[in-house]
Amino acid sequence: MTSLLALDFELGPDLERALREAVDSSVAFCVLDRRTSPRRRLEELERLGATAVRDIHGRTELRGSIGVDHEIGLVMLTSGSSGDPKAVELTWSALRASAELTQATLRGDVTPVWFPCLPACHIGGLAVILRAVLSDATLLWDADDLEAAVAHGATHVSVVRTQLNRHDVSGFHTVLLGGARPPTALPANVITTWGMTETGSGIVYDGVALPGVDVASVEGEICVRSPTLFRSYRDGPKPQVTGPDGRDDWFATGDAGEVNDHRVSVKGRLGFVINTGGEKLWPEELESVLATIAGVRDVAVTGVDDREWGQRVVAMVVSDGSNLDESIRSLANERIGPWAKPKEIRYVAAIPRTANGKIRRSVLTNLH
Repeated sequence: MTSLLALDFELGPDLERALREAVDSSVAFCVLDRRTSPRRRLEELERLGATAVRDIHGRTELRGSIGVDHEIGLVMLTSGSSGDPKAVELTWSALRASAELTQATLRGDVTPVWFPCLPACHIGGLAVILRAVLSDATLLWDADDLEAAVAHGATHVSVVRTQLNRHDVSGFHTVLLGGARPPTALPANVITTWGMTETGSGIVYDGVALPGVDVASVEGEICVRSPTLFRSYRDGPKPQVTGPDGRDDWFATGDAGEVNDHRVSVKGRLGFVINTGGEKLWPEELESVLATIAGVRDVAVTGVDDREWGQRVVAMVVSDGSNLDESIRSLANERIGPWAKPKEIRYVAAIPRTANGKIRRSVLTNLH
């Protein structure tokens, strides 16, 4: 067993230096979320199982924590969008495979210059930095926003949907878009990605698995086999299933979807599919439809237990002040079917989201 060092730094050069030192010394690490409350910080440290914390002032040892196996390089909490976060253990080999695979896919004629702008406590943000630490990327730190980063020479960036909506990203050579379901219309330089903490960042780009990554649909669930896969959870082994090739080393992701002619189509989390009147409705599908309505600034869809329907469809809408009930029900019926028409529409001030833009679906039913 070896120690697990929690890095407590702002997103910036100090964090990069700390990561390089951890890698050079083969010290397993995790990255703390600096935005959380002191109480939440203690909960996260406990879930992670960190043995020490390092910040700009030095290193502080923690008592009562258990180290990790020598092959583990990173422990990271999942986003918690579907419940309590899980602590995921990724090996050094998986981290290197992720960095090198992404770099090889996106390198082109010149080595990418990445602008880190996502929280490093989530895999999408940390993966950007690790492409420099573990592969040959260059990082650009001296810019205040996305537009300025382009002016300073950044060529690549990873963003979530909120950033894409708020900034002009046309100057980048490549923009990776992850987190929440992407909008229907995207600039030509934007690549949609699918992946999760357990897959070591995105492994499907624009619906196509990266080289060396196997993706299949087993009984409607997306399953993967990849050199970037995690080894285990902090509190238990990695669940494995039998894939279409008869081997039992596939990971069931919990996402529903299909794979046809090597094209991956992800519908949404299996645990959040809405069964209303015997029909299945994926919240993400209806959200994409409703987001196109003029006046809808943000939207989330959930199912609420109903004696008559099994579950009734509820739409949470952030609007521009307009009453959009008729437009919402009409478009849901037109684009999906009558079962998709929300039985209830709640106008709310904001949709609860994680730092990487995912809807916190576990709290939606209490939203008013």
